[in-house]
Amino acid sequence: MGLSSPTEIVATDKVEVAFKNLDAAILVGSMPRREGMERKDLLKANMAIFETQGTALEKYAKKAVKVLVVGNPANTNCLIAMKSAPSIPKENFSCLTRLDHNRARSQVAMRCNVPATHVKNVIIWGDHLSKQYPDVHHCKVNVSGGEVACFDAVKDEAWLKGDFITNKSWKIVEGLPIDDFSKAKMEATATELIDERDTAMEFLAKK
Repeated sequence: MGLSSPTEIVATDKVEVAFKNLDAAILVGSMPRREGMERKDLLKANMAIFETQGTALEKYAKKAVKVLVVGNPANTNCLIAMKSAPSIPKENFSCLTRLDHNRARSQVAMRCNVPATHVKNVIIWGDHLSKQYPDVHHCKVNVSGGEVACFDAVKDEAWLKGDFITNKSWKIVEGLPIDDFSKAKMEATATELIDERDTAMEFLAKK
């Protein structure tokens, strides 16, 4: 679906129409994992979707197009689209793990008995995978009109480092202090992402 003007919507299944002269693309469609489906099969199905869309961006969109990938696994799908559009700057691609971000905020909010809007600076490391790490070390909770560090607001470190993790404009923030616990969790999810990336690259290499 494309917007030809602020007041007109064009529904189409033709990439040359949908992607022509785009300033921004939000890629929401992906193959969900079905019962009994191997992860490699899921990656192969999504690779076909996002390789097609990346190729269309490369051929028809503006080179300054901003691309947001929403469909899970968002990080890997974004990588496939980016690799399929080599002339578009890498920094123009980003992915959204908003579902996981909202879940994390809601869990903290319920624990503190405040609205989710009172929880900020939750960070999601990794993809929509089992080793994803919701990081609240920089999170602040608005309690009684004042901002409190998440660990101080929740007052249950065991929960934040245990059960909380197993509930399920963009820029790189540099210089964040990372403690050993967070570093170990981030390295685990990075390993999972690398494995998924390598599998996706194997599929791309075979085409």
